[in-house]
Amino acid sequence: MIRKIIKIDKEKCNGCGACATACHEGAIGMVNGKAVLMREDYCDGLGDCLPACPVDAISFEMREAPAYDEAAVKASQRAKNHEHAGCPGSRSMIINHEKKEDKTDISVSSQLSQWPVQIKLVPVNAPYFDGANLLVAADCSAYAYGNFHNDFIKNKITLIGCPKLDDVDYADKLTAIIANNNVKSVTVVRMEVPCCGGIEQAVKTALQNSGKFIPWQVVTISTDGKILS
Repeated sequence: MIRKIIKIDKEKCNGCGACATACHEGAIGMVNGKAVLMREDYCDGLGDCLPACPVDAISFEMREAPAYDEAAVKASQRAKNHEHAGCPGSRSMIINHEKKEDKTDISVSSQLSQWPVQIKLVPVNAPYFDGANLLVAADCSAYAYGNFHNDFIKNKITLIGCPKLDDVDYADKLTAIIANNNVKSVTVVRMEVPCCGGIEQAVKTALQNSGKFIPWQVVTISTDGKILS
């Protein structure tokens, strides 16, 4: 089949391995100090690896390639997780981590004020939406940014999702929430990776379709946990 797939320029590649780390599907590997697309059927064509490359050695192309095999990717991920779980050093790492925590005064508390938080599960009408400052966040952003609760969740109603994994357009659900409730503002927190553009676009579409003029902003988090914008 003809589909969009990544292309790696070996001449530009400096062998840093950032793209292989960024590719959650495991499609990219390092061979003789260069990045190589090891499994075409593992490449979903969404390009998480593109922003990770510091020398712009990765691009998209349309060409004949096998279809993306999600089942095979998940099976490979499960096998890798099983290998890590059986690593002889894993238990000692857990023990050391527990000991460290025993000596640490954990003073950070959850700022979450409602449940559920998944966009797919949250009701369209709920009392907590009345007068709410809405936070719509990519679910992995909370893991990347260390002080996420205090800097973003605090004093907001939180909705999270991943347009890549959910494979849905959140626009209709968000439109209904904004149109049917007295939402005061919307903050979007996304990661720098291209697939996160889906959650930003869904909010933008929802605001337009709701017919309301509500202040909104977009905050972008880098993969190393820094605020980019």
